[in-house]
Amino acid sequence: MSHTLLARERDEPGDRPQAAVPVALRDVEKVYRRGATAVRALGGVTVEFARYSFVAVMGPSGSGKSTMLHCAAGLERPTSGSVWLAGQDLGRLSERRLALLRRSSVGFVFQAFNLVPALTVRENVLLPLRLAHSRWDKHWPDEVIRRVGLADRLRHRPAELSGGQEQRVAIARALVARPEVIFCDEPTGALDSDAAADVLGLLREVVDVGRQTVVMVTHDPVAASYADRVVFLADGQIVDDVKAASAGAIAERLARLGRRVRRGTPA
Repeated sequence: MSHTLLARERDEPGDRPQAAVPVALRDVEKVYRRGATAVRALGGVTVEFARYSFVAVMGPSGSGKSTMLHCAAGLERPTSGSVWLAGQDLGRLSERRLALLRRSSVGFVFQAFNLVPALTVRENVLLPLRLAHSRWDKHWPDEVIRRVGLADRLRHRPAELSGGQEQRVAIARALVARPEVIFCDEPTGALDSDAAADVLGLLREVVDVGRQTVVMVTHDPVAASYADRVVFLADGQIVDDVKAASAGAIAERLARLGRRVRRGTPA
């Protein structure tokens, strides 16, 4: 089955601020307050995610992975620091403008597929466009569904699909608005190894052929090995940043990081 995603028209670097860097965090801190207790989830994170790249974010439980992704995607506002997304400084945007930016420039894929049970595959994929009251080429949603390998499932409902097929519907839904960046939080966590490989291969093609940027939080070294780059977090800070690596090398680095965190020594 082919998952080929054709390249789409996009601005060239230099057309707008931060065009070559669709996601950038500068000294981002995130503190959650529970009564008199303050929990620092992120402590001064500075990182950029290059255009047309596939980046995996890893770290021990509680390291701040999902919090960083949520801040980068504009789902949460940082306590301090700045976040740039699709050329916009999120700290300068009202909630309304931030919501509009997410709709137009961001796609989301989570471990939970978050499909609407009563809707067909096609209706689920169309949902973001309808909620945004967007106009679209009538052939585009069906083309996206075909490219993720579900052309014969257009009228099926989620209960009639396998887990891997449901996740591919979620990816098609993320792609249909032609977003600048796709953020994934444990997208293969609920899938068996075969379905996971299928979904990861699709995300890889989203970058290589679709010319989009993917930022993926994962605990799985095999999933991370599909990425161009792996960023490691511990205690809310980036402690390592490596280029494409094998699953074995990533697993070794993650295990070593986990041991050092448990001992309370620097990573």
